[in-house]
Amino acid sequence: MVEILICSLLTILPDYLYRRYGQGKRFGHEITLYSVWFELRWGIIGCLMLTVSLITVIFYNHPSTTNATLFFRTVPIVPESGGRVAEIYVRQGGKVGQGEPIFRLDDAKQQAAVETARRKVGEVEAALAVAKVDILANEAKIQEARSSLQLALDELRTKQELKRRNDDIVAAREIERLENVVQGREATVAAATASREAAQARIAALLPAEKASAEAALAQAEVDLAKTVVRAGVAGHIEQFALQVGDLVNPFMRSAGVLIPATAGRKALQAGFSQLEAQVLKVGMAAEVSCISKPWTIIPMVVTDVQEFIAAGQFRTGDQLMDAQQVQRPGTVLVFLEPLYEGGLDGVFPGSSCVANAYSSNHELIASGKVGTFKSLALHVVDATGVVHAVMLRIQALLLPVKMLVLSGH
Repeated sequence: MVEILICSLLTILPDYLYRRYGQGKRFGHEITLYSVWFELRWGIIGCLMLTVSLITVIFYNHPSTTNATLFFRTVPIVPESGGRVAEIYVRQGGKVGQGEPIFRLDDAKQQAAVETARRKVGEVEAALAVAKVDILANEAKIQEARSSLQLALDELRTKQELKRRNDDIVAAREIERLENVVQGREATVAAATASREAAQARIAALLPAEKASAEAALAQAEVDLAKTVVRAGVAGHIEQFALQVGDLVNPFMRSAGVLIPATAGRKALQAGFSQLEAQVLKVGMAAEVSCISKPWTIIPMVVTDVQEFIAAGQFRTGDQLMDAQQVQRPGTVLVFLEPLYEGGLDGVFPGSSCVANAYSSNHELIASGKVGTFKSLALHVVDATGVVHAVMLRIQALLLPVKMLVLSGH
């Protein structure tokens, strides 16, 4: 409608002025309701052609869409392990900070596991103390065995010396007996030494490994115990939370509620533009939006990202071939918009539907001097037509509450 009014000022109005003052034709006389279509035919046809051209230029170079929403993602409130609810710390609609508890499951089993693991650590520590005492006992046995061995060796050498001097004094059987005694004492020393080394090996390797395993089991048990308390991963709001003490919950059931992060839907807006405008949409383009949840307000935005894939073309592999005819409607080009100024989305509810305009700018191309005079003039005209689209957005923002509250039969 705005385009027709503007174009009529450049076509129909000059045609009428020529008919009125150049040819002397007046409304109600020569120009009537039945003859106006013939008398002003050049202006009407020119207005229609100029309006179509203007609308095409505006909507192509300055894209507009009503498919703009502040999308946000929620965090399901589910425990990592199943159990019955023992205590609830928050209420429906409450606010929680990061790391604050939401509810606690019955932890009797986990407490028992922690106590068992803690006693296992104490058992290993006791075994370590016993092993140290065993080393001292083995040291004493080694000393005793060495003393006995030394006595046997001394007696053997004495008897051998006596036999060397006088073969009849000491019997050969006595020498053999003493040699056997020495061998036995040497074996006793070796056994005591091996026992000491075994005890040292237990202290140096086995028991520390057992203690480390027991401590790891204790840490695991404590982690499982901590998991019985479900905490908020991020700061936000608790919604759809109807949990009661005694309810049975597990990770595979539906969530106990949803946690909406405090920053969800407050940083960027996602808008779906027509595929025809994909070549025009660029990062850095200026944009404006008007949202239903904040009427009569125009929010300046900037394009921060343009998704290079169209969701309508996505498919998942299966046992059936994809038919392109199944795509009922063409998808849109997803564009991410962020406020040009800090706090621009304040007051706009996450999930709110908006109307968005994006404005192309050829100022840098014109200033570079790489284009001719006529093309530069055309680009100036294209940039100037963005004003018409901006006016249209403001009219939409002005009439939107009236349209929804009055004309929609509210």
